[in-house]
Amino acid sequence: MSKSPEELYKERETRIMNAAHLEIPDRIPILVALTYFPAVYTGTPKKAAWYDHDKWYEATMKTFLDYQPDGIWSIQGFSPGAVMELLEPKSQRWPGWGLDDDSEHQAIEIAGMNGDEYDLYFNDRGDFTFRTMFGRMFRAAEPFNKLPPLSSLGSPFAGMQFAEAMADPEVAAAIEKFQKAGRLLKEMRPKMKNFYAEAEKLGFPCPTGPGGGVPFDGISDYLRGMQGAMIDMYRDQDNLMRVIEERLQNTLSMLDSIPKFTKPTRGFMALHRGSDGFMSLKQFEKFYWPSFKTILLKMIEKGITPFPFLEGTWDQRLEYFLELPKGSMVCHFAYTDMKKAKDVLRGHMCIMGDIPSSLLNAGTPQQVEEYTRDLMAYCGKNGGLIVSNNTVNQGKPECIRAMIDTVKKYGDY
Repeated sequence: MSKSPEELYKERETRIMNAAHLEIPDRIPILVALTYFPAVYTGTPKKAAWYDHDKWYEATMKTFLDYQPDGIWSIQGFSPGAVMELLEPKSQRWPGWGLDDDSEHQAIEIAGMNGDEYDLYFNDRGDFTFRTMFGRMFRAAEPFNKLPPLSSLGSPFAGMQFAEAMADPEVAAAIEKFQKAGRLLKEMRPKMKNFYAEAEKLGFPCPTGPGGGVPFDGISDYLRGMQGAMIDMYRDQDNLMRVIEERLQNTLSMLDSIPKFTKPTRGFMALHRGSDGFMSLKQFEKFYWPSFKTILLKMIEKGITPFPFLEGTWDQRLEYFLELPKGSMVCHFAYTDMKKAKDVLRGHMCIMGDIPSSLLNAGTPQQVEEYTRDLMAYCGKNGGLIVSNNTVNQGKPECIRAMIDTVKKYGDY
């Protein structure tokens, strides 16, 4: 008799959390991020992830049901491309808008704030964000720089000032674009399913708890851009640290505002700039680790098991995770040496990874099986391992199958 989705969910959730907390599960869990792979597997154009909700939902759920992993750590859900087209974001291109219909979306480096604008930002964050940064991030918002400063709203004549500014043809057209985008999104919203919630209904555990990013990542991703943030580490440390502390307190306030979780809850975090290649250990200890550690401890305090995705290589940073409580989180590595990670974190922290995308894209099922078995043989000893992939966009269906089946066949304790 086959198991129900509810029974499968409970079984898989127990397996994942036992591994996360350094208890010995029945076997090593396998979690996946298949991103655009459902398009490859089902013959669906990748454009559907942006323009055809129902088709993309069907392709994604079919892929999960056919492959039957223990859980999912990341999903390429549906993004309303038709709405975003109206806003014209400068930091992104996607299949059907700027890219061909079968490409994956791309991020474009944008700096929302210049290095000489910290004072403007600190003096009035709301005004600077709305009238300056907004237009740098979205072409449709560029005319908002013609509006009077938001601080002038306290003036008796503010209404007339804003009325006159809004009558400007470019400002009026921008407002109309945002209204049109809002109406379209409101129209689409009732049928836009939460892919994570739907996957859980089918029996696949997902990271459903709050995560929160690391302040330096947010600054280098959006506020200053990577180049600007790197420059500020040398030339403007005081202002950079001030923004880091500000963003840290905002994240802590958000986490403080939620009740403590009493059931198993995982929080996903995508980390971009803390790896070996982005900054020295001295810079890591000043600009990255203190806020990262503080957020992790707060998540743990709230009953959340953090699952940070440590992008890049963290070979030089492994010892820092020994400062956190034993069995309190999972270190998900992208390119870190998993055997070294096991040697350093053995008995203290569960590690997760690291079937390479290159192997799933260009290897053979036999090569995938050999790699996966070797990974489990070394890193799975005495528990503390979750097998996973990086992300898959062009993977071979037979290689994805080999990864999952190998864990199920040879991962028993």
